Amino acid sequence: MAARRVAIIGAGASGLCALKCCLDEGLEPTCFERSKDIGGLWRFEEHPEDGRASIYRSVIINTSKEMMCFSDFPIPEDFPNYMHNSKIMEYFRMYAQHFDLLRHIRFRTSVCRVSKRPDFASSGQWEVVTESEGKQEAAVFDAVLVCSGHHTNAHLPLSSFPGLEKFEGCYLHSRDYKNPQPFSGKRVVVVGIGNSGIDIAVELSHTAKQVFLSTRRGSWVLYRVADNGYPFDFSYLSRFLQLVQNLVPASILNFFMEWKLNARFDHTLYGLKPKHR
Repeated sequence: MAARRVAIIGAGASGLCALKCCLDEGLEPTCFERSKDIGGLWRFEEHPEDGRASIYRSVIINTSKEMMCFSDFPIPEDFPNYMHNSKIMEYFRMYAQHFDLLRHIRFRTSVCRVSKRPDFASSGQWEVVTESEGKQEAAVFDAVLVCSGHHTNAHLPLSSFPGLEKFEGCYLHSRDYKNPQPFSGKRVVVVGIGNSGIDIAVELSHTAKQVFLSTRRGSWVLYRVADNGYPFDFSYLSRFLQLVQNLVPASILNFFMEWKLNARFDHTLYGLKPKHR
């Protein structure tokens, strides 16, 4: 019996491990990557590319290497606990080379359409239409894995900011932010206190004249490094603590975590304490 064919869309973190797992199961995978290289979100480019997520030059992952690595390919010991995007790309290249994945990837190939075959009820097969160098091609696959990620398109709700059309300065989404130099000596407002918002606000504070961080509600600010210098997620995400979480009342857990986070700085003093209970 011929090996079942699998189409994988995207050669980022999910696409690479999906490709490797398909090979482990004796399947025949083909990975379609619309850009020129692997890495997806984690491959920094100076100018954002259409159809691909974009990061700024200084991005460091907020998951420790012990927690983010592929289980069958540990990250080298000499890599930092929290890696810069260039180190993540280095790791992905090592992974792809070790498991000989690149020969199964078709670069600069976009997936135009995925549809069920007329006999799908009996065959379970899909027709995948791709385009490369202006030419379209259709192929039949037994399964399709969509690994294109969810940070591709920027969400910029301009209608939520009345009067923006009269604003004489510039505005942009974090997707288009690359480095702090263009904001040197300027007064900047960063809207949103998520990971990107805090990262960019801190980086801009070294260059801009003044930086304001705007948030509609409070937020607990977590640190990458926990007690004794261990990574935060390595210290607090474990089977034992999951058991404790299932046994101890939520009010006690919340009190403990709030106490730990406020030990770094009092969130109330900065208007950051969330009103979650």
